[in-house]
Amino acid sequence: MNDSNTAHGKEHIAGQITFLVCVAHDDHSAVAARFAAMRAQNSGGAVALLHITQPPEFQHWAAVGERMREETREAAEVMLERLAGEVESMLGAKPSLHLREGRIGEEILGYIDESESINLLVVGAAPPDDGHGSLISWLAGQLAGRLNIPLVVVPGNLSDQQLRDLT
Repeated sequence: MNDSNTAHGKEHIAGQITFLVCVAHDDHSAVAARFAAMRAQNSGGAVALLHITQPPEFQHWAAVGERMREETREAAEVMLERLAGEVESMLGAKPSLHLREGRIGEEILGYIDESESINLLVVGAAPPDDGHGSLISWLAGQLAGRLNIPLVVVPGNLSDQQLRDLT
């Protein structure tokens, strides 16, 4: 038995857990962020919010593509700040904010690999009729086998009371 206190090969201090929440412009991301904030508050942990933007598909004119990239980034920053405010009001500490561009799954893995402190990946699941289950399907089918930290899927239709009961 190995007594090493590491999380995916990195030093870990007992009781200090950082929840990485992958967020998007949807309600179930806010539920996942609230779940992570409540768990972090109850465990003395921290929260990090990560949003991945997709590169613009329109590449015919560089200026148009760059403007689209800027608008996407600005909208993402506003969304991250809004969620950060919610998390901070619950946790009493501001979460770290991270914005990356690229393929969602690969960027999540890359961020986790680069980070020194992420211990749990939290994602919000859309209701079944929403049609946005592709990230969860991909995470469960492809990414989960490559993850070296636990993956927590939070149903996006949980109430705050249900979240409190779980955390």
